[in-house]
Amino acid sequence: MVPLLQDDAVPFDRPAAHLLIADDDPDIRDLVRAQLIREGYRVSAVGDVAGIRTALDTGGIDLLVLDLGLPDGDGLQLCRQLRQDGHEGPIIMVTARDAAIDRVLGLELGADDYLTKPFEPRELTARIRNLLRRAPRGPEQPALARFGTWRLDLVKRRLLAADDSVVMLSTSEFDILSRLVQAAGQPVAREALMPARAATAAFDRTIDNQISRLRGKLAPDGEQLILTARGQGYLLAATVRFA
Repeated sequence: MVPLLQDDAVPFDRPAAHLLIADDDPDIRDLVRAQLIREGYRVSAVGDVAGIRTALDTGGIDLLVLDLGLPDGDGLQLCRQLRQDGHEGPIIMVTARDAAIDRVLGLELGADDYLTKPFEPRELTARIRNLLRRAPRGPEQPALARFGTWRLDLVKRRLLAADDSVVMLSTSEFDILSRLVQAAGQPVAREALMPARAATAAFDRTIDNQISRLRGKLAPDGEQLILTARGQGYLLAATVRFA
């Protein structure tokens, strides 16, 4: 995996953007989803128009990556319908169609960007980042993440125990825990947990020391909540609810 550079880091003074990946190919969905989770995003993935509609109706989607070849509908027509229905979130069209007319039509129907398959996952990540910068997310985003008996305040950057006592976290500890929370149940690579140290992540023990301190502050649950995923990084073994 290509290491994250410091400039690539997703800011965690607010919840990570929630991306919806729509592609009928499960292998592509899984590949893209895993890549974007490693980059620190929250990611949902679906394989058809019905799944897209359900996810968007649920709310909280910041950006849609839309494949044009879906089994139950045409992506171009769906894009046009979404815009007519008032959907304002960024849309990146992804397709094997590489004719200029297809790209022009996609943009005219409301897409913000257009990417032709096959593509380099890092290029998709860069395009997503650029669109999110142009479309800042509003204050309606979740401010609190609940997991187990714990609450992580994503605005005030503090950890709350079950008795409402505050567990003090350093800036690095908060950022690492935030990244684990946003990707709950999925391994997060060491270089993604501390992007500033991405170049030395393979042998830098600072990350391991930070994880050890976090486990201690999450006692008595720490060892069960933050697991080591051998060869992949660390993961938060908990269901997270955002509010």
